[in-house]
Amino acid sequence: MKWTSILAIYILFWTLALFLVLPFGVRTAEEEGVKPGPGHAESAPHRFNVGRTALRATVLSAIITGLYVANYIYGWIRVEDLDWVN
Repeated sequence: MKWTSILAIYILFWTLALFLVLPFGVRTAEEEGVKPGPGHAESAPHRFNVGRTALRATVLSAIITGLYVANYIYGWIRVEDLDWVN
């Protein structure tokens, strides 16, 4: 597998991982003990840390990409294994 293919797969997994880790660690204004500002929804995050969320997505996507490439090399799960109809 070419390194450019691995990079493209990593970027796809990073995007997926970003949406997966997005809700973790987010606290609303009510949970923080402050009143939400005017015009803000009560469910809106009080403080959002982009760096921490990106770091979580980076670690998760690196693990998933590593497993994907290892499966590609060693063939743990093949296409034939996923054919549940026949």
